[in-house]
Amino acid sequence: MESKITFNELRKIKDSLPDGSIKKIAKEFDLTEETVRNYFGGANYTNGAAVGIHMEPGPNGGIVLLDDTAILNRAKELIHAETV
Repeated sequence: MESKITFNELRKIKDSLPDGSIKKIAKEFDLTEETVRNYFGGANYTNGAAVGIHMEPGPNGGIVLLDDTAILNRAKELIHAETV
């Protein structure tokens, strides 16, 4: 499912992830850790792949269009599980 989010919101979610979450998400989705970091706005394409995010300049760091929200949804689940 496609979704729009601001870059700052996306980074806030990444920064709120519990320790080890990037590794856990990478394993669950059969991706490298760098690819998951790229999903959250990283730019290491030597060790990670592009993951279907498109950035447009704008307020709050710009707008990010996500082709697939599965990683974002899983990240939100991990954050929620830690706060319950």
